[in-house]
Amino acid sequence: MKKLLPVVLLAALPSAAWAHTGVGAVHDFSHGLMHPVSGLDHILAMIAVGLIAARMGGRALWLVPLAFVGMMVAGGVLGMTGAPLPFVELGIGLSVVVLGAIVAAGVRPPAALAMSLVGVFALFHGHAHGAEAPADVSGLAYAAGFVSATALLHATGAALGLTAQTRAAGGQTLIRIAGAAMAIAGIAMIGAA
Repeated sequence: MKKLLPVVLLAALPSAAWAHTGVGAVHDFSHGLMHPVSGLDHILAMIAVGLIAARMGGRALWLVPLAFVGMMVAGGVLGMTGAPLPFVELGIGLSVVVLGAIVAAGVRPPAALAMSLVGVFALFHGHAHGAEAPADVSGLAYAAGFVSATALLHATGAALGLTAQTRAAGGQTLIRIAGAAMAIAGIAMIGAA
């Protein structure tokens, strides 16, 4: 519990939601790579996707993260073209709440449901990234960076989830506690938005 307390306190910081458009420099691959790991909202949602995929196992281990990445790219294109998407910040905050709650509950949703759910949330994350992307050719490099970082965060969540499954019951308990902390952090982010 001592190890989890700093995570919960950090998650409760209202300034931790950094998905807001217009935050930070967005010029190239490195900026795209750093953006998803610079905001707690992105980190928690993307790791939760990996944890959910690991819990589901089988083909879902790659299908669920792939659904997120694919729909995030679609959302990114919407953002880059200036297409409006209402409630982006709320959608991002809800993604942390709902995905964290799924991890906390330890459920294994059907693959189609999990892919649909993460896909809807990915549209919001992608739109936030895309709206920040530069309009010139460096926008493609930025997009490649944020797609790469997203995939790495999904892989991190999946690795944590798979490792927890090989441990005694304590590993799954820690993952479920982390999911609850994610959900609480999401509520704090929505409240701060």
